[in-house]
Amino acid sequence: MRIIPAIDIIDGKCVRLSKGDYSTKKIYNENPLEIAKQFEAHGIQYLHLVDLDGAKSKHIVNHTVLEEIASQTSLKIDFGGGLKTDEDLRIAFECGANQITGGSIAVKNPDTFKSWLQVYGSEKIILGADAKDERVAISGWTEDSNEDVIPFIQKYLEEGISYVICTDISKDGMLQGPSFELYQKIIVECQSERSRRPNSSEIKLIASGGISTFEELPKLAEIGCEGVIIGKAIYENRISLKQLENYILSDERRATNDER
Repeated sequence: MRIIPAIDIIDGKCVRLSKGDYSTKKIYNENPLEIAKQFEAHGIQYLHLVDLDGAKSKHIVNHTVLEEIASQTSLKIDFGGGLKTDEDLRIAFECGANQITGGSIAVKNPDTFKSWLQVYGSEKIILGADAKDERVAISGWTEDSNEDVIPFIQKYLEEGISYVICTDISKDGMLQGPSFELYQKIIVECQSERSRRPNSSEIKLIASGGISTFEELPKLAEIGCEGVIIGKAIYENRISLKQLENYILSDERRATNDER
């Protein structure tokens, strides 16, 4: 299971919110690059970078932060927040994103999102399926959609999506544990659907929201999550970078032993 720390950006600064509420903003560092370099120094290879200004403005805003981190670290960055047009996507990839995440666009303008998938491929495009009471939420979580999260994911698996980030909004930033039941349900039902529709992609589910202790990580791996995004638990020192470094090293050792 990949370990993917999160950096959320408002006004070029590293912040965290609770349940996506902008009024709960807490600034953790004025310099996101400094945080990214700390992650890299502890063997972390991936970064989830969210442009919260972009999510609110509905177009890319903090692309200079993306470019700075991408050019000065070797982190593989998935970038999201406000990506609505082909031009937004062009800017994100030119500024160094390895992958982009589309959530609202996949609900409101599915034809555009599907065209991105066709042009860039399933390794570059992540479906953002953020949920509240198992319904997809959009526009920086300020709007509810009429989409149930599991059929929504299944529909895009049929279109060729593989990577899916699912955040349970009720858990995000609350440090009360992730939605194990929801993730297990998503994986089981998507696998079951794939057995009926062999042309559907196999889901690579990335858990997000509510991570509070290191002990939760092996449970998510056991469920079958491909990755986990960790935010506030790192910034509030609930999970240390050293713990994550050791987890990554032990994972690499296991993989090496399996290959032998």
